Amino acid sequence: MKSRIALFLLVSLGAGEVNACPVCERNQPAVFRGLVHGAGPESRWDYLIIGVIAAVVLLTLFFSVKWLVKPGEGSAGHIKRTVLNNW
Repeated sequence: MKSRIALFLLVSLGAGEVNACPVCERNQPAVFRGLVHGAGPESRWDYLIIGVIAAVVLLTLFFSVKWLVKPGEGSAGHIKRTVLNNW
């Protein structure tokens, strides 16, 4: 089991650097040059859309971790008690 974890970590850490091909690198804007393949953002609206999506993902991650660590439901009549009491 430890060897599988070590292999996973080795592959994960080694795969951290991926470069774009020369054609894609030449066609990308300066912000994404050398990072991604394919066509870059077509207009300023694309940057806005990416920013809004990133904000939604970060908020979702924040609240998921927050409510996972400290859920805040302590009442005896909460619906989770019907499941927990049956076990």
